[in-house]
Amino acid sequence: MSTRIDPVLKQLDVELPASPAATLRLTELLAQEDTSVPEVAEVIEGDLALASAVVRTVNSAMFGILRRVETVAEAVMYLGMREVAAITLELGLRTRFPPSPTMTRLWDQARLRGLLMGRTAVTLGLHAWRAQSAGLFAQSGQAVLCLHAPNAYPALLAREGGQIADLLAAEAAAFGVSHEVLGASLCRAWGLAAEVADFVHDRPLPPERWAGRQQPVRAMLALGAVADTLIAVEDGAPTQEVVQATAQQVAPVAGIDAEDLAQAAWQHWERVGTAAAAGD
Repeated sequence: MSTRIDPVLKQLDVELPASPAATLRLTELLAQEDTSVPEVAEVIEGDLALASAVVRTVNSAMFGILRRVETVAEAVMYLGMREVAAITLELGLRTRFPPSPTMTRLWDQARLRGLLMGRTAVTLGLHAWRAQSAGLFAQSGQAVLCLHAPNAYPALLAREGGQIADLLAAEAAAFGVSHEVLGASLCRAWGLAAEVADFVHDRPLPPERWAGRQQPVRAMLALGAVADTLIAVEDGAPTQEVVQATAQQVAPVAGIDAEDLAQAAWQHWERVGTAAAAGD
């Protein structure tokens, strides 16, 4: 696990928020192969406010639990260790950034993207924890810029957010750094796997530029591209044809089957996307 921070940040007046102790410990635990459910529950329950928020979030309709859970241990039993840890990681992120309409939108999208990537990874036999945490941190660099420039950055995002190349250029011109560099550095600072940081850094790139990355990173980039296609649809509901078109573009580069990718992502979207559209 790398904690290397991009050298460019040392020359800029942009600070990365520190990870809450509970989330830092969780990332350490989830990096181990033999982590137990009681260990995860104990870390979360050690922070009462965080534990309460986790239980409240788990009880939302997005997660589809048929009975109300009262404890973190129950949440882990019903949802599994990975998804409860991901909820905790998301809530840890939210606590480090002051709420605003832009922040709320970023974290709501992060939760949905993380769920889609994590569950699709399970279906495809990929590393689900890394995929889900990659989805959570995909736009974290934008959150850092919101924290750094709470008025200027949302305005820039509204003005330049339509095309990713235009956005990156505008960020670099205004702040000396673009969000993918900040997001990758935040991943390293919070102790996430190097593959997650690489995903966040390369997410703005087109598929033809993924070739230099290892296959696990390319697979996460493909999952992220399909998840972003589903999330980005604004006029009406996304269609399977749109998802299949994206999967056919990115899956060959990632070394995974396009039909399997499209089918798995669509299957999980039908559950979590419906709940998100309902506002849960």
